[in-house]
Amino acid sequence: MEKKKVVVCFSGGLDTSYTVMYLAKQGWDVYAACADTGGFSKEQLARNEANAYALGAKQYVTLDVQEEYYQRSIRYMVYGNVLRNGTYPISVSSERIFQATAVARYANEIGADAIAHGSTGAGNDQVRFDMTFAVLCPEKEIITLTRDCLLSRQEEVDYLNANGFEADFARLKYSYNIGLWGTSICGGEILKSAQGLPESAYLKPVTKSGSETVTLSFEKGELVAVNGKKYAPVEAIKALETQVEGYGLGRDNHVGDTIIGIKGRVGFEAAAPMLILAAHKYLEKFTLSKWQQYWKDQVGTWYGMFLHESQYLEPVMRDIEAMLESSQRNVSGDVILTIGPKWFECTGVDTPFDLVNNPLGEYGETQKGWSADDAKGFIKLLETPLKVYYGRHPDEAV
Repeated sequence: MEKKKVVVCFSGGLDTSYTVMYLAKQGWDVYAACADTGGFSKEQLARNEANAYALGAKQYVTLDVQEEYYQRSIRYMVYGNVLRNGTYPISVSSERIFQATAVARYANEIGADAIAHGSTGAGNDQVRFDMTFAVLCPEKEIITLTRDCLLSRQEEVDYLNANGFEADFARLKYSYNIGLWGTSICGGEILKSAQGLPESAYLKPVTKSGSETVTLSFEKGELVAVNGKKYAPVEAIKALETQVEGYGLGRDNHVGDTIIGIKGRVGFEAAAPMLILAAHKYLEKFTLSKWQQYWKDQVGTWYGMFLHESQYLEPVMRDIEAMLESSQRNVSGDVILTIGPKWFECTGVDTPFDLVNNPLGEYGETQKGWSADDAKGFIKLLETPLKVYYGRHPDEAV
């Protein structure tokens, strides 16, 4: 009989390495698929390929979804200035959706019978992978050995070693997820509510002193240039990350509610995302109306929450994206930032759509579009409803 095909979401880590070997030894034709959302170097991808075959995979493939990830998610997170709980740029959670989507698409293309991933039963990723597979390829079996068998790291290492694969998966103090939109840091001090991460926990140490100016150029809400040099959006993010490396920017820790109901805490370093989001929001203050900003804040919060909680495929997300994109039609111009070790500030903007510089008045200086009597009349009308209320309820007046 023809062997059944299983696609393994292969990161090269311990859980997915165990999954590839175990399923291959159980008689499956294993297709190891590494979905790259910007977290792998060429050397890491080459090592993943070699290891996948050494573990028993019939086929290995790298699925490059960086551009898709940007076009279908990151740009909308920028449009919406999305920060989970006002802090976290939703790095890992947004990536997982597109990794799962790419793997599901590949599984459909090769006619796989099953899909496997290495998530545990204690986190958000199991929901993101399972839900995406259930919607995009509902006829396929979902295999999760680490979750279903409650496997320990040592059990997995012992199995790999016993079957001839030298597993170099030391139990590190921290675990890292690296991608185009930032790096998350789990474990270590972050597990203790009263502690924070030490300098040694971050992958990009502080090596620079002093300060410098960085100019980010936006066209309709998208980053298109860094210090005057034009890039495609994905490359612009990478160029900015390289430009500011050594300053220790974009570091923080996020505390929030997980999909499964418990609270979780994660550290992160995301220099380029945090600079882009801050610069973009600053530019919007100059170019959007009061109510554009207000309603964007509302739908941006919902967009980030749905994205984090594995609801990317909910149809309302397309409606929110349409509103966010429409709001960006005048969000173009340069934002000047000053950066230094562990700090940055938005210094100014240069945009043809500047609503601060206008012919009607200069805040705190001179009015040109109304007279003093106009101002007095406006204030009198504004105060009238309050005077009516407190006229009836003087005891409530402060």
